[in-house]
Amino acid sequence: MLSDLGSTTVIFFGLIVLWLAVVSFFLFKTVMHYNNLTKGVLKRNLANILEKILANYENNGKKISEIDTRLRKQEYEGNFKIQKLALTRFNPFADTGGEQSFIVSLLDNENSGLVMTSLQGRSGTRWYVKIVKRGKGVEFDLSKEEEETIKKAKPLS
Repeated sequence: MLSDLGSTTVIFFGLIVLWLAVVSFFLFKTVMHYNNLTKGVLKRNLANILEKILANYENNGKKISEIDTRLRKQEYEGNFKIQKLALTRFNPFADTGGEQSFIVSLLDNENSGLVMTSLQGRSGTRWYVKIVKRGKGVEFDLSKEEEETIKKAKPLS
């Protein structure tokens, strides 16, 4: 019975030594990592450095938020600027030669904007401008050629 008590004590003591070895290994690894991070830094300066890092982190967060707000505003406003352009030349009259008449469409991202039509005839040139909302004429119906010009409008990039 004494030998059982002695072997149990040895096993228990061995487990404690093993546990201490594992804890010591991780403690040593953590201390080495800390020493590498603070190499060349005096102890009294470490708090100042950490405070500066924290202040920079907060400032960067504010700047990122401001930039994000400005970017969203520009994206929103950009949808209402001329982004698509198309030009179609055509001959509207059978008795005149050449394709001297043309249509220009100036549209935003949602196919809203205007369509300018120039009709070249023998007696002169006539200009028509129609407002377009989402690919459809607002006050006046669009001609077949004007609708085709809107459909073929390409981004300006």
